[in-house]
Amino acid sequence: MQEIELKFLVPESRLKGLMRQANIKSSQLTRLAAHYYDTPDQQLAKAGIGLRIRQEGDAWVQTIKAGGDGIAARLEHNAVLDNQQVQAMLEADTLMPDLGIYKDTAIAAALESFKLTKLAKTLNRLYVTDVERITRMLVDNNDNECSNQIEMAYDYGEIIHGSDTSQRYTIQEIEFELISGDVDFLFTTAKTWCQRHKLCLSTVTKAERGGLLITGQQHSPAVSANLSALTVDKDSSRPAFIRAVVHNCLLQILPNSSAIVAGSTDNEHVLQLHDGIQRLRTALKVFGSFSDELNPDWSTILKQTTTLLTDYRKLAYLASHIEPYLQEHDAPSVDWTVEIEALKITPIEAVRANNLQLTLLELIAFTMSDPNLEPQADKRAAHKLRKVLNKRYKKLLKAERKFHEARNAKVDSKDLDSTSLENVNLEGVNLENTDSQSLQAQAVDLPVKGEKQAQYKLYRQLEKLRYVSEFAAPLINNEKFKNNKLNSKKSKKKSKRFLKRLVKAQQALGQQRAITYYQQCYQHRAGTDFNAWYGAGWLNASLINANKKTEKCLAKLKSVDKFW
Repeated sequence: MQEIELKFLVPESRLKGLMRQANIKSSQLTRLAAHYYDTPDQQLAKAGIGLRIRQEGDAWVQTIKAGGDGIAARLEHNAVLDNQQVQAMLEADTLMPDLGIYKDTAIAAALESFKLTKLAKTLNRLYVTDVERITRMLVDNNDNECSNQIEMAYDYGEIIHGSDTSQRYTIQEIEFELISGDVDFLFTTAKTWCQRHKLCLSTVTKAERGGLLITGQQHSPAVSANLSALTVDKDSSRPAFIRAVVHNCLLQILPNSSAIVAGSTDNEHVLQLHDGIQRLRTALKVFGSFSDELNPDWSTILKQTTTLLTDYRKLAYLASHIEPYLQEHDAPSVDWTVEIEALKITPIEAVRANNLQLTLLELIAFTMSDPNLEPQADKRAAHKLRKVLNKRYKKLLKAERKFHEARNAKVDSKDLDSTSLENVNLEGVNLENTDSQSLQAQAVDLPVKGEKQAQYKLYRQLEKLRYVSEFAAPLINNEKFKNNKLNSKKSKKKSKRFLKRLVKAQQALGQQRAITYYQQCYQHRAGTDFNAWYGAGWLNASLINANKKTEKCLAKLKSVDKFW
């Protein structure tokens, strides 16, 4: 069967109010003692599979979860075990799952890559959970055609290391699982509780938390974009295509936002969340005509979030990467702590914001809605995508022409003190090609105001064309040569070559803009801290190589054939 549920973390400040709603007379309290199994190197976890034996009241149930959409839906198989056999194995400390029960079941496909007999011999109990669960049924009988039922479950307890009971994680979360009826009722209910109690979405399962406990980690690694998970085919309709794209963006956004709301201060989580939201914003804008169900408020809230994340991300990168690098090359120390602490909004506050959490819920609901019910369900996406790509490519050429015109213009005033904190890409700032002697021998004119604006517009056009091309390439390649495998292979190579040069051009210009921004930070700071002059000079000199690299990458991009 397929399990559809939404999981949330509960802020401590909202716990009392939530408990009043959860722990009513009809609620049930159950103690859940679960044993989780995997190989020593966690092969099941790496395959997205969770395997447990759990005591649920008086019964013992073996459960395996796997697959699904990566967000709210997963395959689940439950088997009630013989109590006497379980008790005997517990007393002998030999309790192990029976993998034989999964033959000829819907879950069998998820285990195809494993040899079950061999897997059974290598399984260990890695961790256990000791949880008290309060459950309450939420019912809507207004629909005459079906009964909408949701099980609300509030879990509080611990995950305990299987061989070292001193290592524990606290669990405090609430889940909403659709038992029967319309999935819309699930999201409507979840939004009400989310708004009332300021809940925060989490994609981290108990199995994943247990795996982190075993490896001594607090949070899972940051998740980058995974375009191989974008499922579209040559016949995809426009509504189906935009849903697939939004879903792909959420696969990057939700794991990183989950880590941040759980307390991660890792800059990589912030970077990847920012990147995922930028991809989503581009999709909603460029493919806005593909669906009648897109809410324009989503883009507004996502833009607010990226602005807040950008302010923190740039200063955090400055302190954690740029400054240490300069000090490794004998630069005097410059402390940026005051600037970081002066920020009014931190990433955890930006991501926990209720309007963002509600937006994420609505976006998940959108991806799970039926595209065939839309007016454009009979219109294929491929033809429209070519028009979109042509439009974006023309805008890129226009932006590049204006950028070079601005660079060549003779402007006397240098707007060096006005440093914008918005829309600066920080990916991969690389100073390796700058030696210390160049500080004295080389310099480059920083961009004037008009050039900075043209540079920013060019960067945005590169970014948009990149994301649109990445989304569109799989569908166009499949549709263009659907009956000729040889030409299809050539088409994929062509799109790969175009995307490679497009990405390099975007990253080169992004690096140039980032170095310019940091140079201005150090130059501005030099007015009150003499030590900052070294960084200002070094970064100024490094712009020579950055400028050359950008020009080279832009020229290569213009020379490559379009794939559509």
